[in-house]
Amino acid sequence: MEKVFAIALELLSAWFALAFLLIVLPSIFGVSLGISELYLKVLWATLRIERGIREQHKEKLKPSASNVIIQRDHTTMEKAIAGLRCGDFELSDVFYFCKKGFEAIVEDEVTQRFSSEELVSWNLLTRTNVNFHYISLRLTVVWVIGVFVRYCLLLPLRVTLAAIGIGSMIVGTTLVGQLPSGERKDWLSDLVHLTSSRILVRALSGNIYYHNKENKPQKGGICVANHTSPIDVVILTNDGCYAMVGQAHGGLMGVIQRATVKACPHVWFERSEMKDRHLVTKRLREHVANKDKLPILIFPEGTCINNTSVMMFKKGSFEIGGTIYPVAIKYDPQFGDAFWNSSKHGIVSYLLRIMTSWAIVCHVWYLPPVTREEGEDAVQFANRVKSAIARQGGLTELPWDGGLKRAKVKETFKEEEQKNYSKMIIGNGASSSKLADSD
Repeated sequence: MEKVFAIALELLSAWFALAFLLIVLPSIFGVSLGISELYLKVLWATLRIERGIREQHKEKLKPSASNVIIQRDHTTMEKAIAGLRCGDFELSDVFYFCKKGFEAIVEDEVTQRFSSEELVSWNLLTRTNVNFHYISLRLTVVWVIGVFVRYCLLLPLRVTLAAIGIGSMIVGTTLVGQLPSGERKDWLSDLVHLTSSRILVRALSGNIYYHNKENKPQKGGICVANHTSPIDVVILTNDGCYAMVGQAHGGLMGVIQRATVKACPHVWFERSEMKDRHLVTKRLREHVANKDKLPILIFPEGTCINNTSVMMFKKGSFEIGGTIYPVAIKYDPQFGDAFWNSSKHGIVSYLLRIMTSWAIVCHVWYLPPVTREEGEDAVQFANRVKSAIARQGGLTELPWDGGLKRAKVKETFKEEEQKNYSKMIIGNGASSSKLADSD
């Protein structure tokens, strides 16, 4: 028994030593040994084999249904109802609203943004095989090998690296937090955050491509980005340090927050403070006013979207003032789904899904900095930034509030449609009266 324990201890020591030499040490110096790039090339080759097998049996495959269940008619209310009748109110107007109601029940623009993105071809992950029914024997063999690689080889390595990354962040920021404020403390804090983030990116087998680095957020600015997953923070911090803004949590997340705030000027709010918009704005303005502090990282959507769209940006981030640095983040779903559906999966099950995926491939675009124009209110400014991010990331721009993920539609939206219909009826009634008078 002692021999078995000694052998296990030696293997564990060798495992950690290998992880330190090949991954942790290069992360400290910000260099790559090319292992992730080689691994990604192997994945591309594997997926090409899968597509080749599917092409050979193309005639046996049933044609896949389109992701779009219904074909929508985007005609405005006025034109659609005007085509059904003319004059005052008629009972036939009900058919227009019934049609729109059925469309919303079958497939609406909002709820489908809170489910995983559909794939064109199967990526050999069991959870993405819903729409791909035919699997040949050779494809089954490839899938079985993939399961062994992901769960028996990659998962233990990724869990090890995640533990090292999280542990180094907690211990490092706690120690740095004991130092007096100054350039040395700031430099060490940046080093700890960068090193920990690089280790965590490697724990996800991440291949991140950063574009237009000349537009990277600068100190005293506000970085805003579309939000897909909690790992968005790790993706961005892998290339630079930010001051985070968010709600204070408990558990492991709370331990990390309390440790990091000692070394870096993050802004964590209690739940009661988050409801006080003026207090939040005040604290953020105080941070931005200090040009020596790190740029603030904010996700104005307020919730995770499935990386196909950009939903409404909350205006609070754009009322602070200062320079806004937009950032567009786009994940490649072929190798793994980065979207976190917090209503369906807890953080632990989500991390397990991520760590048993093939890899996380992501593109990050730094957009030119923008400021609020004269005569432009916060809502217009937010929409302008949102449009720029959507165009660069190839995402669909939607006007809806991401809060609909958990809340009901606001009464104001219903009242707005009712007002539009009332105005149309009043207008038609007035025009009908004029025709009657002329007769």
